[in-house]
Amino acid sequence: MPPNKRIHKKTLKLECEWGTCQESFSRMENFCKHAEDHLHVLDVTGEAGAEEEEEAERNCFWRDCGFCSVEGPEELRRHLFFHCYHTKLKQFGEQVLSSQPELGTCSIGFLGRNKIPEIPENFVCLWNECEQTPFDNPEWFYRHVEMHSLVIDVPTGDCEFPVRCGWKDCEATTKGRPKLREHLRSHTQEKVVACPGCGGMYANNTKLFDHLIRQKDMEGQRFQCSHCSKRFATERLLRDHMRTHVSHYKCPLCDMTCPSPSALRNHIKFRHSNEKPYTCDCCEYRCKNLIDLRKHLDTHSSEPAFQCDIPSCSFTSRALSTMKLHHKREHEGSFGARYKCHVCDKCFTRGNSLTVHLHKKHQFKWPSGHPRFRYKEHEDGFLRLQLIRYESVELTEQLMREKQNRQA
Repeated sequence: MPPNKRIHKKTLKLECEWGTCQESFSRMENFCKHAEDHLHVLDVTGEAGAEEEEEAERNCFWRDCGFCSVEGPEELRRHLFFHCYHTKLKQFGEQVLSSQPELGTCSIGFLGRNKIPEIPENFVCLWNECEQTPFDNPEWFYRHVEMHSLVIDVPTGDCEFPVRCGWKDCEATTKGRPKLREHLRSHTQEKVVACPGCGGMYANNTKLFDHLIRQKDMEGQRFQCSHCSKRFATERLLRDHMRTHVSHYKCPLCDMTCPSPSALRNHIKFRHSNEKPYTCDCCEYRCKNLIDLRKHLDTHSSEPAFQCDIPSCSFTSRALSTMKLHHKREHEGSFGARYKCHVCDKCFTRGNSLTVHLHKKHQFKWPSGHPRFRYKEHEDGFLRLQLIRYESVELTEQLMREKQNRQA
């Protein structure tokens, strides 16, 4: 069971936006479990090899997202769970703003409503003497941290009682539990509400209101980020934002560059380490992550759990998500092509098919230090090859020098 959950007055409507899915839920537990099933939707279809399945698994099909993981299935898992949490925050924002109609609606581009921050590593609780293992789901992580504030002894009715923060290396003292909960968000970076229009996340309702009020006083969001399509009122704000896309850290073992030290550590762990901590209880199989282990465990089960309910179809599968994909592809015709070649405009339903096409038809090669191509979603909804590398000037010069030395 997940950690303690907050109780809200209004019923949530958490709608899944993975591909063509439109199922909705009122409880985060059910919503997250459903979303996790989508991670297996392109697996065990009976038509792809291991490399193609791995490539398909790394693409996020959440609408208006366009994220492509390069660090392995665990990264995509964290990313998808954050979509679930982000959906909940947008629901809160919609509920809050429904009672403040005078604020109007967000005028920033709708295209960025499902853009979420990079999540390079699991969420770790640093409360003193806490032995909880890291979380891959932000919802359970934030609720776990909140539990630490709830179990502290505070005299009944004393709202001003000084409470010491137990976070590692923090010496702050707050007045009462509510203030401690607010303070802990400075450690976890938890946001509690999001704009339903542009998806921006905020630490409290007041900052959400300010977000809309500022737009009324501005001429418009005229400056747009070429990478994630977010818009800004001034060129200075756009430049500040663009720095978040720049990679400053180079891998010492290859030419891969990363935007943060944690992303670099994750890259080294997945790409350059031979450590395989996950083991199968039924055979000698070992792997680097839990997702691969779960996929392997399916090979020990020969009994299909689901049978297609179309009378003339004999298709079977071991996962409900695979059966849903089968229905969409074979009986509903709703599995459309989302990938498009930027050279010849040929379309593909899977990222791996476009990768093979670019490699063989147009002789494209992997970017230096990268294990595969990255694809970026454009305004027409298609995913195309990302042609721009966002790296600092210093890193670019370093890579050029190393390339010249190798050619010398």
